[in-house]
Amino acid sequence: MAERIERLPQLLDRKLYKTGQTRGADNDEIFQNRVSRNCTVLIPFEHYSAVIKSMGSEVFENGFIVLVKPEHYFTDNGSALAAAGLTLGVDAVVFYQTRQQWRTFNPEHFKWTPASSRKAPLNGQYVARVAGTTTGDGAGERINHGYTTTDLKGAGVRIYEYASKANIDAARLQLETLFWRCHDSAEVVIANGMTAKGAETRRVAIFAAAEAGKLLDNTKLRNSRLVDAEHSTICPLCLERISAADFFSRVAQAAGRETHDLTVTTVSLFHIKELRVGEFGHRPYNLGWGHHHCNVVVKDSGIDATLMWMSQVISRNVSAGYLLKEKSGASGS
Repeated sequence: MAERIERLPQLLDRKLYKTGQTRGADNDEIFQNRVSRNCTVLIPFEHYSAVIKSMGSEVFENGFIVLVKPEHYFTDNGSALAAAGLTLGVDAVVFYQTRQQWRTFNPEHFKWTPASSRKAPLNGQYVARVAGTTTGDGAGERINHGYTTTDLKGAGVRIYEYASKANIDAARLQLETLFWRCHDSAEVVIANGMTAKGAETRRVAIFAAAEAGKLLDNTKLRNSRLVDAEHSTICPLCLERISAADFFSRVAQAAGRETHDLTVTTVSLFHIKELRVGEFGHRPYNLGWGHHHCNVVVKDSGIDATLMWMSQVISRNVSAGYLLKEKSGASGS
């Protein structure tokens, strides 16, 4: 009988699980809130041809819905949609986002109904997410039509967040191996509730599974800025070694500005190549663990562009004498 694998400490286990989920979305957005990355994909019509050409349509495990702007649809009464092989109410909807769109192309004039299914047929021709305003020509109440019920909130996920179930699982497995590559991983999980034997048994099992899945290529890992020359996990931006303790510590907050329900930890999921429409960004060898603040700095710019910007910032500060002044002040001169 195979030896039972002990579970990770709850906070770490949850952190790994959430890597397979999309980011949050509130009720005024068309997107689903923190669901699996392989849910129904929402594709803006202006990106549809490029997405299908680069990714294909069959790759989306739970299908897709194309979002068409009203002004685009009514320019030719849907001819461009049909030419792309799409059908309103089957795999496409008209998406209203502004009050001007709503007033000019009011769906009620066409006796349209809000879509209410993520699978074909969509049971409607349009979706609306128009913000409520109190001033100007666009004043009016919020208009939220389609995918608003408790059990059907949000039409789908952002195209650039999509990942297949296989990629979600493989990425999560590789991310756990990166945790175990932290120099203090065993010490930290034991301090957070695991037994020493359970920690070692799990580490060995995880590495064996990763090896079988071809997820332990150290050359690829290093070239992707995920580990250093000694195969220890590093932050992809600053290249500092990650401590396992950082997975359990909350981000420090400024005195007097604390948020008591803060759940952000010092280390967070880090995409090496930034997420882009038309690319599968959530995949093995493109995901690592990085410092929260480094992640915030990189954001959607990408590591290379961020490093170039940082280099320019430092160069200007050195030229202006600020860094030199700081250095001389620290030395007491």
